[in-house]
Amino acid sequence: MEWTDDAFVLSARAHGETGAIVDLLTETHGRVVAYVAGGASRKMRPFLQPGARVMAQFRSRVSEQMGSAALEPVGEGPAALFDDSLALAGLAAAAAVAQGALPEREPHPGAFYAFDALVSALAVPDIWPAVFVRFEAGLLEELGFGLDLTRCAATGATDDLVYVSPKTGRAVSRAAGEPYKDRMLALPPFLLASQAGLRHGEVGAGLKLTGHFLEAFVFNALNKPLPPARVWMVDRLADAGLL
Repeated sequence: MEWTDDAFVLSARAHGETGAIVDLLTETHGRVVAYVAGGASRKMRPFLQPGARVMAQFRSRVSEQMGSAALEPVGEGPAALFDDSLALAGLAAAAAVAQGALPEREPHPGAFYAFDALVSALAVPDIWPAVFVRFEAGLLEELGFGLDLTRCAATGATDDLVYVSPKTGRAVSRAAGEPYKDRMLALPPFLLASQAGLRHGEVGAGLKLTGHFLEAFVFNALNKPLPPARVWMVDRLADAGLL
């Protein structure tokens, strides 16, 4: 089996003296793990950081076994963010979430495009944390656990949606959710409309929302916690007063 595909590096670890095992998020082939000859070299190491974009040429003798890949770097990759440690934390968190949540060799182009949109937004400090929330919401949808934010689960109303049921992932209106608000998750307006402004506290609410469902629907089923890199990112955003 052979193919060439656009991809992002999610992680890489040394294998043997010169090689590396690289986890890739590809555009059309999903998440793929491959051996990269020379991946531990000084020349290749900068291009194997989480979030680096590459063109991958993949080969495998048997589809069920791990194959090998030759990688060509595309663009600057994470090097463009070296002066922004917070953005690098966001990139590492997104890579860890995608790697932990997505099954191997199952096409998920929506996840690739969401990751691509987040990488493009990381250069804009004022917006990328909100885009990160959208990235996780898109990942949930891609995996079949999309949030239903179109109408109130209790009344069918489409206005004044301010809560999300922690059990079903469906929106709830202010009036219907008021008696149970202590048990509800807050629904930040920016998830309802791209034109909505971003107020203080909404990114934190969004991360709590997507984190809850990633943990409940995805990571718990895999007997894994949310990735430490995501926890670290949330702590860094809190320290910076951005939640």
